[in-house]
Amino acid sequence: MDGDIVFSRDGGLVGVILNRPQALNALSQPMAIALDAQLREWQVDPAVHAVAIKGAAREDGRVPFCSGGDIRFLHQQQNDPARQFAIAFYEQEYRLNTLVYRFPKPYVALVDGIVMGGGVGISFHGSHRVMSEHALFAMPETGIGLFPDVGATYFLPRCPGRMGLYMGLSGVRVGVADALYLGLATHHVASARMAEFEAALASTDLSGSAECAIDAVLGDFSSDPEDAPLAARQAEVDRCFAADSVEAILANLAAEGTSWAEETRATLLEKSPTSLKITFRQLTQYGDLNFEAAMKLEYRMAIRCNFSHEFYEGIRAQIIDKDRQPKWLPARLEDVGEDLIESYFQPPASGDMTFG
Repeated sequence: MDGDIVFSRDGGLVGVILNRPQALNALSQPMAIALDAQLREWQVDPAVHAVAIKGAAREDGRVPFCSGGDIRFLHQQQNDPARQFAIAFYEQEYRLNTLVYRFPKPYVALVDGIVMGGGVGISFHGSHRVMSEHALFAMPETGIGLFPDVGATYFLPRCPGRMGLYMGLSGVRVGVADALYLGLATHHVASARMAEFEAALASTDLSGSAECAIDAVLGDFSSDPEDAPLAARQAEVDRCFAADSVEAILANLAAEGTSWAEETRATLLEKSPTSLKITFRQLTQYGDLNFEAAMKLEYRMAIRCNFSHEFYEGIRAQIIDKDRQPKWLPARLEDVGEDLIESYFQPPASGDMTFG
Protein backbone atom coordinates (compact mmCIF):
# COMPACT_ATOMS: atom_id res chain seq x y z
CA MET A 1 0.00 0.00 0.00
CA ASP A 2 1.19 3.50 -0.81
CA GLY A 3 0.74 6.47 1.49
CA ASP A 4 0.51 6.91 5.25
CA ILE A 5 -3.27 6.67 5.09
CA VAL A 6 -5.21 4.60 2.57
CA PHE A 7 -8.88 4.92 1.63
CA SER A 8 -11.01 2.31 -0.09
CA ARG A 9 -14.60 1.61 -1.08
CA ASP A 10 -16.44 -1.71 -1.25
CA GLY A 11 -20.07 -1.02 -2.07
CA GLY A 12 -21.60 1.04 0.70
CA LEU A 13 -18.73 0.32 3.09
CA VAL A 14 -15.73 2.64 2.91
CA GLY A 15 -12.43 1.85 4.57
CA VAL A 16 -9.53 3.65 6.20
CA ILE A 17 -6.13 2.08 6.86
CA LEU A 18 -3.58 3.91 9.00
CA ASN A 19 -0.44 2.87 7.15
CA ARG A 20 2.62 3.66 9.26
CA PRO A 21 3.06 0.24 10.88
CA GLN A 22 6.72 0.64 11.80
CA ALA A 23 5.74 3.83 13.68
CA LEU A 24 2.85 1.95 15.33
CA ASN A 25 0.55 3.81 12.91
CA ALA A 26 1.11 7.09 14.76
CA LEU A 27 -1.15 9.85 13.47
CA SER A 28 0.69 12.67 11.70
CA GLN A 29 -0.86 16.02 10.84
CA PRO A 30 -1.06 15.21 7.09
CA MET A 31 -2.88 11.98 7.95
CA ALA A 32 -5.32 13.86 10.17
CA ILE A 33 -5.96 16.44 7.44
CA ALA A 34 -6.57 13.72 4.86
CA LEU A 35 -8.92 11.77 7.14
CA ASP A 36 -10.86 14.89 8.05
CA ALA A 37 -11.39 15.81 4.40
CA GLN A 38 -12.42 12.26 3.45
CA LEU A 39 -14.89 11.91 6.31
CA ARG A 40 -16.51 15.23 5.40
CA GLU A 41 -16.98 13.95 1.87
CA TRP A 42 -18.32 10.58 2.99
CA GLN A 43 -20.80 11.98 5.50
CA VAL A 44 -22.79 13.66 2.72
CA ASP A 45 -22.35 10.94 0.08
CA PRO A 46 -25.61 8.96 -0.12
CA ALA A 47 -23.78 5.95 -1.54
CA VAL A 48 -21.67 5.65 1.64
CA HIS A 49 -23.44 3.79 4.43
CA ALA A 50 -20.66 3.04 6.94
CA VAL A 51 -16.95 3.55 7.64
CA ALA A 52 -14.47 0.95 8.90
CA ILE A 53 -11.06 2.09 10.16
CA LYS A 54 -8.06 -0.03 11.16
CA GLY A 55 -4.28 -0.01 11.41
CA ALA A 56 -1.86 -1.69 9.02
CA ALA A 57 0.00 -4.79 10.19
CA ARG A 58 3.70 -4.78 11.01
CA GLU A 59 6.18 -7.22 9.50
CA ASP A 60 6.18 -9.16 12.78
CA GLY A 61 2.44 -9.75 12.42
CA ARG A 62 1.32 -7.35 15.13
CA VAL A 63 -1.47 -4.95 14.16
CA PRO A 64 -1.22 -1.67 16.06
CA PHE A 65 -4.29 0.49 15.60
CA CYS A 66 -2.60 3.79 16.41
CA SER A 67 -0.12 4.60 19.15
CA GLY A 68 -1.09 8.28 19.26
CA GLY A 69 -0.23 11.59 17.67
CA ASP A 70 3.20 12.20 16.20
CA ILE A 71 4.55 14.02 19.26
CA ARG A 72 8.16 13.56 18.18
CA PHE A 73 7.49 16.10 15.45
CA LEU A 74 5.92 18.47 17.97
CA HIS A 75 9.12 18.28 20.00
CA GLN A 76 11.09 19.43 16.97
CA GLN A 77 9.01 22.63 16.82
CA GLN A 78 9.84 23.90 20.33
CA ASN A 79 12.16 26.62 19.02
CA ASP A 80 9.19 28.42 17.47
CA PRO A 81 8.27 30.96 20.17
CA ALA A 82 4.73 31.34 18.79
CA ARG A 83 4.14 27.56 18.64
CA GLN A 84 2.33 27.99 15.33
CA PHE A 85 2.68 24.33 14.40
CA ALA A 86 1.33 23.17 17.76
CA ILE A 87 -1.68 25.47 17.43
CA ALA A 88 -2.43 24.13 13.95
CA PHE A 89 -1.79 20.53 15.04
CA TYR A 90 -4.22 20.57 17.96
CA GLU A 91 -6.89 22.51 16.08
CA GLN A 92 -6.78 19.91 13.33
CA GLU A 93 -6.70 16.90 15.64
CA TYR A 94 -9.50 18.09 17.92
CA ARG A 95 -11.74 19.07 15.01
CA LEU A 96 -11.20 15.59 13.60
CA ASN A 97 -12.13 14.03 16.95
CA THR A 98 -15.31 16.11 16.96
CA LEU A 99 -16.10 15.08 13.39
CA VAL A 100 -15.85 11.40 14.39
CA TYR A 101 -18.10 12.05 17.40
CA ARG A 102 -20.69 13.81 15.20
CA PHE A 103 -20.41 11.38 12.26
CA PRO A 104 -23.96 10.58 11.15
CA LYS A 105 -23.26 7.05 9.88
CA PRO A 106 -21.91 3.91 11.55
CA TYR A 107 -18.19 4.26 12.21
CA VAL A 108 -16.53 0.94 12.99
CA ALA A 109 -13.08 0.98 14.60
CA LEU A 110 -11.27 -2.37 14.33
CA VAL A 111 -8.74 -2.37 17.17
CA ASP A 112 -6.46 -5.41 17.04
CA GLY A 113 -3.50 -3.93 18.91
CA ILE A 114 -2.27 -0.84 20.70
CA VAL A 115 -4.55 2.22 20.83
CA MET A 116 -3.43 5.30 22.74
CA GLY A 117 -3.67 9.08 22.64
CA GLY A 118 -4.49 10.31 19.16
CA GLY A 119 -5.56 6.81 18.13
CA VAL A 120 -8.27 6.92 20.79
CA GLY A 121 -9.57 10.17 19.32
CA ILE A 122 -10.27 8.55 15.93
CA SER A 123 -11.74 5.32 17.31
CA PHE A 124 -13.53 5.67 20.66
CA HIS A 125 -15.94 8.38 19.50
CA GLY A 126 -17.43 6.25 16.72
CA SER A 127 -20.53 4.08 16.96
CA HIS A 128 -18.77 0.68 17.08
CA ARG A 129 -15.47 0.06 18.91
CA VAL A 130 -14.53 -3.52 18.10
CA MET A 131 -11.52 -4.89 19.99
CA SER A 132 -9.64 -8.17 19.89
CA GLU A 133 -7.76 -9.92 22.67
CA HIS A 134 -4.62 -8.19 21.37
CA ALA A 135 -6.04 -4.70 21.96
CA LEU A 136 -4.19 -2.57 24.48
CA PHE A 137 -5.60 0.79 25.57
CA ALA A 138 -4.06 3.53 27.70
CA MET A 139 -3.95 7.29 28.12
CA PRO A 140 -0.32 7.74 29.27
CA GLU A 141 -0.05 11.51 28.86
CA THR A 142 0.77 12.45 32.47
CA GLY A 143 4.08 10.68 31.89
CA ILE A 144 5.07 13.13 29.14
CA GLY A 145 3.99 16.36 30.81
CA LEU A 146 0.62 16.47 29.06
CA PHE A 147 -2.90 15.37 30.12
CA PRO A 148 -5.41 12.83 28.74
CA ASP A 149 -6.89 14.59 25.72
CA VAL A 150 -8.65 13.75 22.40
CA GLY A 151 -11.97 13.80 24.26
CA ALA A 152 -10.91 12.13 27.52
CA THR A 153 -12.55 14.99 29.43
CA TYR A 154 -15.80 13.58 28.05
CA PHE A 155 -15.32 9.80 28.15
CA LEU A 156 -13.15 9.10 31.21
CA PRO A 157 -15.56 10.64 33.78
CA ARG A 158 -18.29 8.43 32.30
CA CYS A 159 -16.45 5.26 33.32
CA PRO A 160 -17.74 3.45 36.44
CA GLY A 161 -17.02 5.09 39.77
CA ARG A 162 -13.54 6.64 39.95
CA MET A 163 -12.11 4.42 37.23
CA GLY A 164 -11.75 7.28 34.76
CA LEU A 165 -9.70 9.32 37.21
CA TYR A 166 -7.52 6.30 37.96
CA MET A 167 -6.98 5.68 34.24
CA GLY A 168 -6.23 9.31 33.47
CA LEU A 169 -3.77 9.92 36.30
CA SER A 170 -1.90 6.62 36.16
CA GLY A 171 -1.90 5.83 32.43
CA VAL A 172 -2.55 2.17 33.28
CA ARG A 173 -2.83 -0.16 30.28
CA VAL A 174 -5.93 -2.33 29.90
CA GLY A 175 -7.19 -4.99 27.50
CA VAL A 176 -10.50 -5.70 25.82
CA ALA A 177 -12.29 -7.11 28.87
CA ASP A 178 -11.57 -3.98 30.87
CA ALA A 179 -12.39 -1.72 27.91
CA LEU A 180 -15.81 -3.38 27.66
CA TYR A 181 -16.33 -3.02 31.41
CA LEU A 182 -15.40 0.66 31.26
CA GLY A 183 -17.85 1.24 28.40
CA LEU A 184 -15.05 2.22 26.02
CA ALA A 185 -15.30 -0.80 23.72
CA THR A 186 -18.62 -2.05 22.36
CA HIS A 187 -17.69 -5.54 21.10
CA HIS A 188 -15.02 -8.23 21.29
CA VAL A 189 -14.08 -10.10 18.12
CA ALA A 190 -11.24 -12.61 18.27
CA SER A 191 -8.16 -11.54 16.36
CA ALA A 192 -8.26 -14.71 14.28
CA ARG A 193 -11.73 -13.72 13.05
CA MET A 194 -11.11 -10.02 12.36
CA ALA A 195 -10.42 -10.49 8.63
CA GLU A 196 -13.48 -12.70 8.28
CA PHE A 197 -15.56 -10.10 10.11
CA GLU A 198 -14.32 -7.36 7.75
CA ALA A 199 -15.21 -9.50 4.74
CA ALA A 200 -18.67 -10.16 6.16
CA LEU A 201 -19.22 -6.44 6.65
CA ALA A 202 -18.17 -5.73 3.06
CA SER A 203 -20.60 -8.33 1.71
CA THR A 204 -23.55 -7.14 3.81
CA ASP A 205 -26.27 -4.94 2.35
CA LEU A 206 -25.99 -1.70 4.31
CA SER A 207 -28.43 0.32 2.22
CA GLY A 208 -31.27 -0.03 4.73
CA SER A 209 -30.49 0.43 8.40
CA ALA A 210 -26.71 0.17 8.29
CA GLU A 211 -26.39 0.18 12.06
CA CYS A 212 -28.81 -2.72 12.47
CA ALA A 213 -27.09 -4.64 9.68
CA ILE A 214 -23.68 -4.14 11.31
CA ASP A 215 -25.07 -5.18 14.69
CA ALA A 216 -26.41 -8.37 13.10
CA VAL A 217 -22.98 -9.21 11.67
CA LEU A 218 -21.39 -8.51 15.02
CA GLY A 219 -23.88 -10.87 16.59
CA ASP A 220 -22.32 -13.66 14.52
CA PHE A 221 -18.72 -12.72 15.29
CA SER A 222 -18.55 -11.15 18.73
CA SER A 223 -17.98 -13.12 21.90
CA ASP A 224 -17.52 -12.50 25.60
CA PRO A 225 -13.89 -12.11 26.68
CA GLU A 226 -12.50 -13.23 30.02
CA ASP A 227 -13.59 -11.45 33.20
CA ALA A 228 -12.49 -7.83 33.53
CA PRO A 229 -9.71 -7.44 36.13
CA LEU A 230 -10.81 -3.85 36.82
CA ALA A 231 -14.28 -5.01 37.81
CA ALA A 232 -12.77 -6.86 40.77
CA ARG A 233 -10.72 -3.76 41.58
CA GLN A 234 -13.61 -1.27 41.47
CA ALA A 235 -14.18 -0.91 45.23
CA GLU A 236 -10.47 -0.41 45.91
CA VAL A 237 -10.14 2.16 43.14
CA ASP A 238 -13.16 4.04 44.44
CA ARG A 239 -11.81 4.10 48.00
CA CYS A 240 -8.42 5.38 46.97
CA PHE A 241 -9.42 7.84 44.27
CA ALA A 242 -12.46 9.35 46.01
CA ALA A 243 -10.41 12.28 47.25
CA ASP A 244 -10.28 16.05 46.91
CA SER A 245 -6.66 16.30 45.75
CA VAL A 246 -3.83 14.29 44.23
CA GLU A 247 -2.04 14.42 47.58
CA ALA A 248 -5.09 12.85 49.25
CA ILE A 249 -5.14 10.08 46.64
CA LEU A 250 -1.50 9.31 47.41
CA ALA A 251 -2.31 9.21 51.12
CA ASN A 252 -5.24 6.87 50.49
CA LEU A 253 -3.04 4.56 48.43
CA ALA A 254 -0.42 4.49 51.18
CA ALA A 255 -3.09 3.64 53.75
CA GLU A 256 -4.66 0.94 51.56
CA GLY A 257 -1.52 -1.15 51.89
CA THR A 258 -2.12 -3.63 49.06
CA SER A 259 0.43 -4.43 46.37
CA TRP A 260 -1.83 -2.77 43.77
CA ALA A 261 -2.03 0.39 45.89
CA GLU A 262 1.73 0.46 46.41
CA GLU A 263 2.40 -0.01 42.68
CA THR A 264 -0.16 2.63 41.74
CA ARG A 265 1.29 5.12 44.22
CA ALA A 266 4.80 4.53 42.86
CA THR A 267 3.50 5.02 39.31
CA LEU A 268 1.85 8.33 40.18
CA LEU A 269 5.02 9.60 41.82
CA GLU A 270 6.87 9.12 38.51
CA LYS A 271 4.47 11.41 36.62
CA SER A 272 4.74 15.14 36.09
CA PRO A 273 3.38 16.81 39.24
CA THR A 274 1.91 19.59 37.10
CA SER A 275 0.25 17.08 34.78
CA LEU A 276 -1.24 15.23 37.74
CA LYS A 277 -2.69 18.44 39.18
CA ILE A 278 -4.22 19.71 35.93
CA THR A 279 -5.56 16.24 35.05
CA PHE A 280 -7.18 15.96 38.47
CA ARG A 281 -8.97 19.26 37.93
CA GLN A 282 -9.88 18.36 34.33
CA LEU A 283 -11.52 15.05 35.22
CA THR A 284 -13.16 16.03 38.51
CA GLN A 285 -14.48 19.51 37.68
CA TYR A 286 -15.29 19.32 33.97
CA GLY A 287 -16.67 15.82 33.47
CA ASP A 288 -20.19 17.06 32.82
CA LEU A 289 -19.24 19.16 29.77
CA ASN A 290 -20.74 18.26 26.41
CA PHE A 291 -18.33 16.98 23.80
CA GLU A 292 -17.60 20.26 22.02
CA ALA A 293 -17.11 22.12 25.30
CA ALA A 294 -14.75 19.36 26.43
CA MET A 295 -12.70 19.74 23.26
CA LYS A 296 -12.49 23.51 23.70
CA LEU A 297 -11.23 22.98 27.25
CA GLU A 298 -8.64 20.47 26.07
CA TYR A 299 -7.48 22.88 23.38
CA ARG A 300 -6.77 25.49 26.05
CA MET A 301 -4.85 22.95 28.08
CA ALA A 302 -2.91 21.59 25.09
CA ILE A 303 -1.73 24.99 23.91
CA ARG A 304 -0.64 25.89 27.45
CA CYS A 305 1.24 22.58 27.70
CA ASN A 306 3.10 23.40 24.51
CA PHE A 307 4.46 26.54 26.16
CA SER A 308 5.60 24.59 29.23
CA HIS A 309 8.85 22.92 30.22
CA GLU A 310 7.01 19.74 31.21
CA PHE A 311 5.81 18.68 27.77
CA TYR A 312 9.15 18.95 26.01
CA GLU A 313 11.02 17.41 28.93
CA GLY A 314 8.57 14.51 29.02
CA ILE A 315 8.95 13.82 25.30
CA ARG A 316 12.73 14.11 25.60
CA ALA A 317 12.91 11.59 28.43
CA GLN A 318 10.37 9.09 27.09
CA ILE A 319 10.61 9.38 23.30
CA ILE A 320 13.81 11.17 22.20
CA ASP A 321 16.60 10.22 24.62
CA LYS A 322 14.63 7.40 26.26
CA ASP A 323 16.53 7.78 29.52
CA ARG A 324 13.20 7.59 31.41
CA GLN A 325 14.52 10.23 33.82
CA PRO A 326 12.45 13.39 33.28
CA LYS A 327 13.40 16.42 35.34
CA TRP A 328 10.01 17.89 36.18
CA LEU A 329 9.63 21.55 37.14
CA PRO A 330 8.17 21.93 39.70
CA ALA A 331 9.48 18.59 40.93
CA ARG A 332 7.07 18.24 43.87
CA LEU A 333 3.28 18.25 44.01
CA GLU A 334 3.27 20.75 46.86
CA ASP A 335 5.13 23.24 44.68
CA VAL A 336 2.49 23.25 41.94
CA GLY A 337 0.53 26.35 42.91
CA GLU A 338 -3.07 27.23 42.14
CA ASP A 339 -2.05 30.08 39.85
CA LEU A 340 -0.03 27.68 37.72
CA ILE A 341 -2.89 25.18 37.57
CA GLU A 342 -5.39 27.88 36.67
CA SER A 343 -3.20 29.08 33.78
CA TYR A 344 -3.87 25.80 31.94
CA PHE A 345 -7.61 26.49 31.85
CA GLN A 346 -7.51 30.03 30.48
CA PRO A 347 -8.00 30.94 26.78
CA PRO A 348 -4.70 31.02 24.88
CA ALA A 349 -3.42 34.27 23.41
CA SER A 350 -4.26 32.87 19.97
CA GLY A 351 -7.91 32.46 21.02
CA ASP A 352 -10.25 29.54 21.66
CA MET A 353 -10.80 26.96 18.95
CA THR A 354 -14.02 26.93 16.95
CA PHE A 355 -15.85 24.17 15.11
CA GLY A 356 -16.90 24.25 11.49
